[in-house]
Amino acid sequence: MPTGADIKERVGDSSHDSNSNMTQEQSFKKGFCSLRHCLAFILQLCNFSIYTQQMNLSIAITAMVNTTAATSQPNISTERPPTDSQNLWNETVQESKAPVYDWTPEIQGILLSSLSYGSFLAPIPTGYVAGVFGAKYVVGAGLLISSVLTLFIPLAADTGVALLIVLRVIQGIAQVMVLTGQYSIWVKWAPPLERSQLTTIAGSGAMLGTFLVLIAGGLLCQTLGWPYIFYIFGGIGCACCLIWFPLVYDDPQNHPFISAGEKRYIGCSLAHEDCSPGWSLPIKAMVKSLPLWAIVVSYFCQYWLLSTMMAYTPTYIGSVLQANLRDSGILSALPFVFGCVCIILGGLLADFLLSRKILRLVTIRKLFTAIGVLVSSGILVPLPWVSSSRSTTMAFLVLSSVFCSLCDSGALINFLDIAPRYAGFLKGLLQIFSYIAGAVAPTAAGFFIGQDPELGWRNVFLLAAAIDVVGLLFYLVFGQAEVQDWAKEQTHL
Repeated sequence: MPTGADIKERVGDSSHDSNSNMTQEQSFKKGFCSLRHCLAFILQLCNFSIYTQQMNLSIAITAMVNTTAATSQPNISTERPPTDSQNLWNETVQESKAPVYDWTPEIQGILLSSLSYGSFLAPIPTGYVAGVFGAKYVVGAGLLISSVLTLFIPLAADTGVALLIVLRVIQGIAQVMVLTGQYSIWVKWAPPLERSQLTTIAGSGAMLGTFLVLIAGGLLCQTLGWPYIFYIFGGIGCACCLIWFPLVYDDPQNHPFISAGEKRYIGCSLAHEDCSPGWSLPIKAMVKSLPLWAIVVSYFCQYWLLSTMMAYTPTYIGSVLQANLRDSGILSALPFVFGCVCIILGGLLADFLLSRKILRLVTIRKLFTAIGVLVSSGILVPLPWVSSSRSTTMAFLVLSSVFCSLCDSGALINFLDIAPRYAGFLKGLLQIFSYIAGAVAPTAAGFFIGQDPELGWRNVFLLAAAIDVVGLLFYLVFGQAEVQDWAKEQTHL
């Protein structure tokens, strides 16, 4: 029969075990050494690789095209002397012995845009498949296909334009598999209090890749030859696949390397959420959902501004600020590197405010979106009036990118809050609207600039800011952060 001392000792041991378990679980809530943060950094590397592969042809095509073919004449006395930049590229081609092609501007435009031809059809099926069957093989296959095809771009260019276009179309679909499917992973891996920081760490790879390819792309073309920009970044993507397949799992419960404490913490954090994917989609309820429409409208409006800046920042710096080719690449990359850092900081700040219960989740989403939209748009409007100062213009562009990155912790990930069960499908739907904005916004900007080069830039920035603010107002009125009824699993008695 146990004595009072034995019972007291057992109670003490039980209390000690409970305290140690609580301390151990608290340790899994903090720091970047957890497996879920490791997964975020792996996804950051994947996004980095995909964005370098998206932009490498835009950088390399300057060296791939024979710029003197269209102006060469039999009588050399009537030729215009080549510019310094043309001499630089011609010398580079001769030294590297890289082939050049007589592609007309129309063919170049088709080659550059062919990456997007399949993008309008792929996001929704990709998101649905990733949500139902898991994102590991969807994202991994997309990354592998895109990386291998990147390695074959120089060979395809030698073979012919038709093959290169087909290769780029397939590559664009593969890249959509990565960019859309990855969000299904966070449904089972991201605790609600860490959702912002994990998604922003992963998403920051996009800006990091854009920054590096702008900085290093031209240098690689000049020193090694343009094929190496495809070999190097394609090889990096293949190396990412060697990390992705053995280390990434769709469910933390099945991961062989996760600790018991972290598995228990993630499971307890997500216990109240319905994360199981659904085969059927409540399309009718989605169409009637104003919170979902608030995200869709905000997504479209924010990507209008983002697409305008990504497409025309190098042009603005080169034409308005009169920067040379080398300086234009460096200056164009600055907003992206600052944006990359601030995306992560914004995610950490959002989760800090949520974990300390300083603000509600819906307040955080709307506050970050409002600050990001109003400040970034407000900074761009006076940009044409400070074009006489290069330093002021660059400061404005950097600040706009910094504040715009706060939206990644706001409306841009709000779909994970209102419908985690359908995260993959909704991300695909939102990608469609972002691609529409990406197709229309640069076209409208080109129309304004073509009508009046001086006043055109002012109209471009005014229109982008106005559209962004309209999307913000719609989101502030109808946006929510609670799981919607149509996103909950229906139980039939």
